[in-house]
Amino acid sequence: MNASKTTITHLRVRYAETDQMGVVYHANYLIWFEVARVEWCRQRGINYRDLEQQHGLFMAVAEARCRYRHPAYYDDQIIISTQLTRLRSRSLTFAYKAIRATDGTLLAEGETVHIFLNRQRRPTAMPPELIAQMQA
Repeated sequence: MNASKTTITHLRVRYAETDQMGVVYHANYLIWFEVARVEWCRQRGINYRDLEQQHGLFMAVAEARCRYRHPAYYDDQIIISTQLTRLRSRSLTFAYKAIRATDGTLLAEGETVHIFLNRQRRPTAMPPELIAQMQA
């Protein structure tokens, strides 16, 4: 699979997410990517809790990358675009872009790679019906 439709998530920078200089602290981008990834799944009918409780599947982060381009500040409106860029039976990769809504400035871009684990925390394949949901 090459790519999937992009999901857009809207966020607003909270004061607690900024550092002493008034700039968004770098680790918050990874949190925003997680929020956007969960929304991407939710829009396709996939709920993390159901994955874990009903299917015994866990999506463990194997890699995370973020390239910072421009700072974001308190109260900025942020758009996170999320796209599934690679889907395999045992892993998947998401790409993200964080954009300031008011002027379209690319703030950061990143990627996360996830592997599927079973209840025993061993790598496992995702059921075909879940793969189909992700491809929909």
